[in-house]
Order: sequence, then C-alpha cells, then structure tokens
Amino acid sequence: MAPRTAPADPVVEMYGITVERSGTRVLDDVDLLLRPGEVHALMGENGAGKSTLIGALTGTVPILAGDVLVDGAPRTPESVARSRAEGIATVFQESHLSPHLTVAENVMIGHEVRRWFGIDWSSTRERASAALAALGLEDVDPRAPLEDLSPATKQLVAVARAIVLEPRVLVLDEPTSSLDAAEASRLLGVVRRLRDQGAAVLFVSHFLEQVFEVSDRLTVLRGGRVVAEYRTAEVERAELISKMIGEDIDALQALHSERLSHHYAQPGEVTLRAASLGRRGVLEPTDVELSRGEVVGFAGLRGSGRTELARLMSGVERPDRGELWFDGARVQLRSPGAALRYRIAMSSENLRDDGIVAGLTVRQNIVLALQALRGWTRPLSRGEQDAIVDTYLDALRLSPDDLDRPAGELSGGTQQKVLLARLLATRPHVLILDEPTRGIDIAAKLDIQRRVARLAGEGVAVVFISSELEEVVRLSDRIVVLKDREKIGELSNGPGVTVDTIVEMIAADTGEAGPDAEG
Repeated sequence: MAPRTAPADPVVEMYGITVERSGTRVLDDVDLLLRPGEVHALMGENGAGKSTLIGALTGTVPILAGDVLVDGAPRTPESVARSRAEGIATVFQESHLSPHLTVAENVMIGHEVRRWFGIDWSSTRERASAALAALGLEDVDPRAPLEDLSPATKQLVAVARAIVLEPRVLVLDEPTSSLDAAEASRLLGVVRRLRDQGAAVLFVSHFLEQVFEVSDRLTVLRGGRVVAEYRTAEVERAELISKMIGEDIDALQALHSERLSHHYAQPGEVTLRAASLGRRGVLEPTDVELSRGEVVGFAGLRGSGRTELARLMSGVERPDRGELWFDGARVQLRSPGAALRYRIAMSSENLRDDGIVAGLTVRQNIVLALQALRGWTRPLSRGEQDAIVDTYLDALRLSPDDLDRPAGELSGGTQQKVLLARLLATRPHVLILDEPTRGIDIAAKLDIQRRVARLAGEGVAVVFISSELEEVVRLSDRIVVLKDREKIGELSNGPGVTVDTIVEMIAADTGEAGPDAEG
C-alpha cells in the first residue's frame, strides 16, 4: 500500500460508547475515530460488537453512555435517515431494500431528481445507472423489479444506493458476504475511489485478504471492548487473528489439554464424501471425507466457508456443483429431512432460527427430530418418549425438573444440550455440530466436548466447528482449514499441531504454501 500522509482530523469521533441489552453490556467504553481519506476496518469474531457499534453510530441502537461527534460537534444518533442527511451512508449486513420497487427506485429512494412538475424519472434513472455502472452493473435495467435480481446483485444495488450521493462517511457491514471474487473486486475498487476522493470508510469484513487489501487502519473488538488498533501496513496477520480470537480460556486448558485417546485410532471407513462440492458465491468447490469414529474439525474465521460447507453437506443448502457420496453411493440431499433419512444430522449455530423450538417443552424438543423421521402418522407413545429422554438425562446431565418446561426458558448451555439430545435420538451416522459450545459456561462446554469424544469412540463421524481454535485442536482427529470461502489445507492432528499452526496457516498470504494435506 502506498505511504499515506499525516492523518486528517476525524470526521466522526465516538468516545466511551456503552450499550446494554437485557442487562448485559454488549459494548463497553468503546472509542472509534473515522478520518477522511481513510478506510478503517472494524474486526472481531461473531458477537464482538461490530454491528452494535455501527447501530450506535447510525441511530438504530440506543446508547447508554458515551459521545458521538461529527465534524467536532456533538450529536445524538436518531435514525438512519438522520445519518444519511449528515452524509453518513450505511450498507447493512441484512439488505434494507424494497423488493417490489424497481432497481432505480431502490437506488434513489428519498433522493429522486425533482423538477417543478414532480419527479423526473428519466434523470433519476440516469443517476441510478451511473451508480450501478461504478459497480460493474451496466447491464442491469434500472426499470427492472428488484425481486428479479440475484442475491449478489441485490447486495450491489444496496451499495449503489449508499454511494449515489457520494457520502462523506460510508459504512459497509459485510458488503462482500454474498459476492463472488470478481464482484468483490469491483466493490473494493469503488471503496478505494471514494477514499481517494476524501470519504471516510468504515469497513467490516471477515475476509482477511480484503481487509489487508483495502484498509489503512484496523480496530479490533472482542467481547464488546476495543482490544487493539493498528495501522494495517504495520500488523502481522497472525497477531491480528490472535487479538480477534483472544487468549485460550485457562480453565479449559487446565481441564483437558491432553490429546484424547481416540485420536490415535485408525480412521474407519469413509461414510460421507464431498467431491468438488460448492455453491456459487458461497463456497468454492471443496473435497472432504468423513470416516466413522473420527472427529473432523472445520477451522477458519467467520466467513471462511466453514458453516457454508457444513450446510451443503447436511442438506440445509443445496450445492450447485459437485457431488455427495454416502457409504459409497451418490446421494442428493435436498433438505435436512432428506439428510436425516441417511442418519446425517446437523446442529446449526443459530439456535433461535434453526435449533430449539422455544415454545415446546424440553421433552418435546428432544423427540422432535425422531418423530419427524418416523412420520407424524405414527406418533411416539409417552412411554417411548420417556425411554428416549431418559437415555440422555444422565449422558448430558440434564435436570429431570426441566423436562416439562418450555425450552426457551432455559440457559444457553442447557438448550445446546437439548439440541444435541434431539440429534442423538435419531442415532446419527454423521453428526455435524456448528458452534455447539458458543456462549455457554465452561461446565456445559466440557459436557458437550466429552460427549463428542465418546460419540467418535462409538463409531459416529463427527464434524466439529468452533470459533475457539483451541477447542478444535483438542477434539479433532483431522482439521480442515478454510479461508475466504475455500479450503486451503488439511491437517492430521497430533502433538505438533497447535492453535498457532492453524493461525499461521490462515494468516499466510494468498499463494504462500501452508502445511500439506497430511500436516
């Protein structure tokens, strides 16, 4: 990156920003400065507070304490519309577009070209087309309904709406999450152009290469606090990743640092194999094999493709390329229900939307998947339900007193155990666990980790995904490492493999040789 001149005075200053939700502090005394002519990357893992800080800036999240200054003058963030009026444009991770309006109407909404007779639609569409052309969308008809476009093109339309007025401050929250490499490259080019024209850009992304390519400065959040700030050109990737993921939890290190005995067992027969499996804009073609009696860790930062690969292998999402083979036969998994018929079960990282049914009791949640597999015309009797539930009460240390309580009333750790019990009740041959220990206490975390180890010992093929790399290293026989939506390597676990091994592999520049397939 070319040397930059001395930093200009900030256009946005945020000091001591504190936000609470339901009595929990999600941002704690956070400072952030955005300078004109600079791309400032906001880094951190899931739940670090990045989107909350953006909400505090744009007025969508109320601030408990702290100050926001624009051009040195205090202001109270009130709404996205107020922020736009002050020259702060935002592209949120979830697009705020209107599907039933045209492309031009979405791009120019609230800023249509007006004449004495009303809206000049011809001029309005011309300005929309110019913004779209800057993003390589010359072929998109501004008269077309937005709902006719692909998800990636809709995301670029959201960016076009943000840049059409050439804002003084542009906030991009995961703007490339649904874009392929060429689309992302075009967007980064626009970001550079706006920076060079004097805009201040706040860039949030889990794609490290993009961050290092486009940003001038980095702020790292962890647990709602600022843990580091760097000039991008002066920080090593490994140091940045270490700051993002934090230190290992001492208690977990002390309790279970030794290699589990099943790590030395010979892998069993291949039960699930992905051959060039992928989906455009989601995951590059990927090869993975899962063997019985083996724990395979998927490691990588959020956005690396680890969850996307799991969803493609479990029928949650459909691939548009490649093949899946189960016990030597090619299969097509068109839904999670279809996967369950092959005894392939997945626990999603999103408990609220894809996991626990909060209004059902613990007992009902545990038997839900097995009842669906059996068919609703053959309901499980109360005796059958009790037998299933009793099997997992002791195994997962669930309380009998909770069985008839709504699952939504229980702690996150207990909900994770209930979801695991639901999947185990189907007697899976392949169990895919995405962040099964996130946000739960250490005792519940260890219960789940021990159960995973036992399942492998019983011949189940397990995929284990966790943002805590130390967990992945502790539990896995093999580790598949992903970065920027593609597999970059695979490690056979052993005494020489550490968290640093994976961090160095992820941090390596594109094109550098990492550990070979056998580690």
